[in-house]
Amino acid sequence: MEKEKKTPRQDAARRLKIAEGHLRKVIEMIEEGVYCIDVLQQTAAVKSAIKKAEEVLLVNHMNHCLVNAIKAGGKDKAVEELAQVFRKVA
Repeated sequence: MEKEKKTPRQDAARRLKIAEGHLRKVIEMIEEGVYCIDVLQQTAAVKSAIKKAEEVLLVNHMNHCLVNAIKAGGKDKAVEELAQVFRKVA
């Protein structure tokens, strides 16, 4: 039986839910006084998970929304919007 292919949005949401659970554990680690370096390693893992979700969303946006906007004649607006996103997530 084949698995149903997830959409990029579903994939991003799944990744963010995992990061959310992971972040809760990191907060518990802090509250329990776990060694700082161990906590920092886990915060890096959370950031990495969020960054991957952003990448999935960005690629999906470029493949669909950006392409459609350019085809409809909105190239300048689409490019500026994408530039704004890069400034925020970079």
